[in-house]
Amino acid sequence: MAMVQILHSFSIKKLEMKIAIVNGPNLNLTGHREVDVYGTQSFESFVAELDQTYPKLEIIYLQSNVEGELINFLHQLNEQPDIEGILLNAGAYTHTSIALGDAVAGIGKSVIEIHLSNVFKREGFRQISYIAPSCIGSISGFGMKSYKLGLEYFMNR
Repeated sequence: MAMVQILHSFSIKKLEMKIAIVNGPNLNLTGHREVDVYGTQSFESFVAELDQTYPKLEIIYLQSNVEGELINFLHQLNEQPDIEGILLNAGAYTHTSIALGDAVAGIGKSVIEIHLSNVFKREGFRQISYIAPSCIGSISGFGMKSYKLGLEYFMNR
């Protein structure tokens, strides 16, 4: 009978994670609107790039220009136990919507506030956030890479 010696034994855990990206008003125009501020890449092509870059990550992408729909998205995502985090770019609603801030506070998911531009280098009203107090963190000023930084956080925590 031959004897087999196992020198190293390990198991490979396949990384599978579901993260939601929720974008607010006017982010459907990314790539066309104020390209000097928001860049030239469309968000649809960016999501396709994310799918290629992170093949073991399932990304749910939701966008609406309507405040109530964004709140409904957050409530629906909260009911999905396999959603491990939310990247929320609420756009201008960040600075105006107490209701959206309440929605983030009321769900049990980890949320990261995302902005393409550095809101602290812009108009004073953009430096107010009604969602930040209920988020685990905020990332702004890195363009589309702001989303990648958020994904990296969730993947490595």
